[in-house]
Amino acid sequence: MKTRQQNPTWWRPEYDSSWERIKAAFQRDWDQTKSDFGADGFDTDQDLSDTIAQAAGKRPIPPRGVPAYEIEEPAFRFGHGARLYFGDEYNVWDEDLESQLEEDWLSMYPDDEGSWDRRRNSIRKGWEYPS
Repeated sequence: MKTRQQNPTWWRPEYDSSWERIKAAFQRDWDQTKSDFGADGFDTDQDLSDTIAQAAGKRPIPPRGVPAYEIEEPAFRFGHGARLYFGDEYNVWDEDLESQLEEDWLSMYPDDEGSWDRRRNSIRKGWEYPS
C-alpha cells in the first residue's frame, strides 16, 4: 500500500521539480547500496560521484536496473572488436569463442574479480551487433 505524499510546512512547489530531477539518481544509488550489502538487486556500478553528477544533471541517469552506457561501453567495444578479429574463425558465439574471450578479458582486467561475469552479456551484445 502506497502512502500519500505529505510535505512539511516549509515545502515549496519548486522543491517538487527539483526532487523529480534527482529522484532517479537516488533510486540507482539505492539499488547499488542494496547490491553492495548482498540484497537481491542489480549491481549498477554506481558510486557517490555518479549519484552527485546525475543529480546535478551533468551525467545521464540510466533506467533502474541497467548499468550506465559508459560503464558497459568497454565491454561492447571489446565484443565488437572480437567479432572483427575472430569473425572468420568463429561464425557464431560458442563455448570455444567464449573461453577465448574470457581469457582475453581477464588478462586485461586481472584485478577486477567477477568482471567477466558482469560484462559477459554486454560483450556478447557487442559481438552480435551488426557492423
